[in-house]
Amino acid sequence: MTTIIGIEYEDSCFLVADSQTTDDSGKIYTHPNVKKIAERGAFIVAGSGEVLPCDVAQHIWEPPTPTKKDRQDLYHFMIAKAMPSLRKCLTDNGYNFDESKSDGRFQFLIAVCGEIFDVDQELCVSMSADGMYAVGSGAAYALGALHAGADAHEAMEIAAKITAFTAGPYYSKVQTKHIK
Repeated sequence: MTTIIGIEYEDSCFLVADSQTTDDSGKIYTHPNVKKIAERGAFIVAGSGEVLPCDVAQHIWEPPTPTKKDRQDLYHFMIAKAMPSLRKCLTDNGYNFDESKSDGRFQFLIAVCGEIFDVDQELCVSMSADGMYAVGSGAAYALGALHAGADAHEAMEIAAKITAFTAGPYYSKVQTKHIK
């Protein structure tokens, strides 16, 4: 379980994630080497949910590099190039989309060129017009806090107070927007 927040600004984007992992039995894991946000080439990948797809996306996937033309329409790039690449990598590394657990799926926030994309367990790509994103068990609490005026770290603290599946320390990454 997880809380990950993403916020887009005019010139950059910011992602922050908690550091607690909870298994199906309720056992809590924390370790400073295990982070839910990783840089993969031009991408920042933040993952929640099932561990296998998160590990593959954050440590094995070699995402395509967006060309100058791709940067003109990053949404199209994500759908046409990045997600087929991620699907192949996940499948090649043992993830079976047809047999995955229906209650333990995954969700990513992926930043590329300073724009954030919400990617669900079917690798469907979504964007938020207000530039605020959250995934994981504390997502609703974090988004509510953001819309009420909290900054990202305050929103993480609020989510951690309400759900037992979110705890610090929090790790964050910033990515500058590329001029199109």
